[in-house]
This record gives sequence, C-alpha cells and structure tokens, in this order.
Amino acid sequence: MQSGDEKGISLTPVKFGISFSTKHLNQAGALIHIYADGSVHLNHGGTEMGQGLYIKVAQIVAEELQVDLERIKISAASTGKVPNTSATAASSGTDLNGKAAQAAARTIRERLVAFAAARYDVKPSEVLFHANKVRIGPQTVTFDELIGQAYLARVSLSSTGFYKTPKIFYDRETASGRPFYYFAYGAAVSEVMIDTLTGEHKLLRVDILHDVGRSINPAIDLGQIEGGFIQGYGWLTSEELFWDETGRLRTHAPSTYKIPACSDRPEDFRMKLLESGWNREDVIHRSKAVGEPPLMLAISAFLALSDAVASVADYRIRPDLDAPATPERILMAVERLRREASGGAQTEAAQ
Repeated sequence: MQSGDEKGISLTPVKFGISFSTKHLNQAGALIHIYADGSVHLNHGGTEMGQGLYIKVAQIVAEELQVDLERIKISAASTGKVPNTSATAASSGTDLNGKAAQAAARTIRERLVAFAAARYDVKPSEVLFHANKVRIGPQTVTFDELIGQAYLARVSLSSTGFYKTPKIFYDRETASGRPFYYFAYGAAVSEVMIDTLTGEHKLLRVDILHDVGRSINPAIDLGQIEGGFIQGYGWLTSEELFWDETGRLRTHAPSTYKIPACSDRPEDFRMKLLESGWNREDVIHRSKAVGEPPLMLAISAFLALSDAVASVADYRIRPDLDAPATPERILMAVERLRREASGGAQTEAAQ
C-alpha cells in the first residue's frame, strides 16, 4: 500500500445460542453394532461435511468402550439405519449425535459388565474397561476376548441410542421461553490497513479467544474457528451479490463471486481455546458447539475497516460503510467522509 494508508482496529465479543429454535429438531439417534471379532460399527443421523463430526462421535464411542479410535468403523447417515434424522445444522451435530452414540455405547457396555460379573463371579463395580482391555476382579482379558465370550453366551452386542435436548421451549407468538440450551462465547480483535486511494485493504492481525467448553478434539475446534472466521470475513468484505436489470444473478461463479483466498488470511493469526472452558449444562463431555459461532467473530474485521475509514475524518464523523466492504464501498465511504469533513471545516471557517 502507498501514502494513503490508514489503520483500524476493533474488538468484537460474541454470544451465540446453541439449539434449533424449532423444538422437535433437537433430537438424534444412533446405532452401534459390536461384532464377534471386536470391531465396532457406528451409524448416526449426522452428516459429515468436513467439520470433523464423524471423528468426534467416534472418539466419544471409543472413550465409552475404552478402545482405539481405529477400531470404530463409521458409515454414512442413512434413514434405513437411523430414522427421522434432523438436519446437521445449528452447530448441534456433535451435541445431538454424540449424546445418542454415547447412550448406545453405554447400553452395550452395561450388558458386558453384567455378563462379566456373572461369568467371573465378581461385583459389577469390579469390571473396569481400560485401553483395549477389561479388568474383571483379579483377572484381565482383552476387549476382543470379552466380546467373543459374550457372543458365545448370546449377549446382545447391538443397541440403538437416542437423545433429546432438555430444558428448551419457545413460544413464537409471545416470544417467550428458552430457545437455547446454552451459549458459546468468543472474542476477536482484528487489525486492518486500508489504502484510501484505492479502497483496497489488508487484514494484518487477528487474535481470537473462543470458548468451546471441554474440547473433544482441540485440533478440529481450532480448525473450525479459523475456517469460520475466514468465511465470515469473506461474507463481510468480498462476497457481493449482483443482479442485472433483468433480474439474473451475475455473481454466480468463482470468477465473479469472490470468496477469500489463502492470501487473504491475516499475516499474524493467533487463536486460543479458553482453557477454563466448561459447559455448565450436561452436553457431551461438557463441550460446546464450534460451527457457526466463530463466523460472527469476523464482525471485528468489518468494524476495524469502519474504524480505519473513520480515521480519514479524525474520528469525528461516523462512516457510512455497508457490508460487504468491497474496495469500491470502502473508497466511496472514504470520499463521503472527506466531503463531509471538508464541508464542516468550511462552515466553521465561515463562522
């Protein structure tokens, strides 16, 4: 950028409600089979679209059975296995399907505990699952061995699981109730630089602190936060819809509809999960949803652009900057401020 450089900075907090506002959608089912060789088949109503849902739910099942993640075989959502599935939306995929899968896994584990206690003549409390093994009183057998024994003893190794979000209700007519089970929180600081001669800008640095509760998979959550922020950044700065005089959408392809590229990522991007995060509600492993909430953190980038534009008039006039803040709109906002500031200065001089 050249001599027309101006910087802006903004801090934006986010409080994002988690649940479908349509109550009946807050439910999920799961199906788990354990085969005689100890392999585990998992199916649930969630759809994997790159957000890491399958891995998270598989982790939950692996934790309940205390087996390696690689043992869990996941199949795509199918209403032939789990009926009446809700959409994988509202950032609720892990909350709903994770709880349903946990319920199914616990049902099978309870059967295995009862079987092992009876077979080895110990108390159920003496049957402990740990690292692909099961300690039964003074003895230890592998998970595979216990499954094989249970199969020969005709113990059911298949179960469904179901979960419905508690405590929520909402009356649209009176706008009353509790539409969200809990809230996800976050905060972002964005620093930008604009060129007042062209309207172009650069996102220089972003700092994000986000609350994901007790993270089930920190690597996935950090990726979701980064991706959500960049998606929101594109929504507010470059993704402009344009229709021609006949009503046809002209921004219909990557050549005309501008999403963020790798070079649009801030040069200095710092993210951190809230270390003291804890969901006070009984959500799966006390985690929190991390799909849509981070997208809103990008509002800090838009407001930082507005702050940079405001500097043209020495912060005395509120800038009229619309979203998406494309170079054209930034330049027009800068020119409007210059005219207003110049007009005000002339009026003061005349007085």
